[in-house]
Amino acid sequence: MNIAKMLKEAQRMQERMAEAQTLLASQKVEVTTGGGKVKVTATGAGEVTSIKIDPQVVDPTDVEMLEDLVLTAVRQAIEDAKKLAGDEMGKLTGGMKIPGLSM
Repeated sequence: MNIAKMLKEAQRMQERMAEAQTLLASQKVEVTTGGGKVKVTATGAGEVTSIKIDPQVVDPTDVEMLEDLVLTAVRQAIEDAKKLAGDEMGKLTGGMKIPGLSM
């Protein structure tokens, strides 16, 4: 394979990666905890976009439980976003692990 062909292929891969990143930013993952009392939404790029808390789960005498529910939901949303991103990038790279391409 000559250098010009390699560079052209690299440029195409870069363009496809940019498209995939745009797609990931528009995709959403949603996680609920506490039987649906806490809901966290994140983009496929890993940005948490909203946290909804059912007022029934707010107990001033047990703030720690609410903190745990929110933390669990945020962690799971980020993990789901990473998996989504990994799946999308894997489609581009044919499953090859390329450093710096995953979240």
